[in-house]
Amino acid sequence: MAAAEPARPRRASSRAADDGGGQDRQTPGRPAPRRRSGTAGAAAAMRAAVQQLAELLGRLPDSVSSLKPTEDGWEAQVEVVELERIPDTTSVMASYRVALDEDGELISYERTRRYTRGMIDRPT
Repeated sequence: MAAAEPARPRRASSRAADDGGGQDRQTPGRPAPRRRSGTAGAAAAMRAAVQQLAELLGRLPDSVSSLKPTEDGWEAQVEVVELERIPDTTSVMASYRVALDEDGELISYERTRRYTRGMIDRPT
């Protein structure tokens, strides 16, 4: 006779959790609010970092190289092409540290590094 497995807690479906009040709906032009955990909160934070940094710099970010939650919101490293050159491997890139609050609003940004696209990191 096999022992019964312990019961696992069930997650409530997103439809069941919605009370129909519409408070979680996103306002157009504003990033989605940050959630404490999960990929939906991380994805919203990543989009917010890219959109707001692009607006401030006037350049579209190339990629997000890191994203981590902090006590006050999120911190991301965003890579931006600062000067396009031919060949592409000689383009000048910059890495920006972007801090977002819990609502996905940009608090601060700082350029932390400039490098050519073809440059690789070497172990120290």
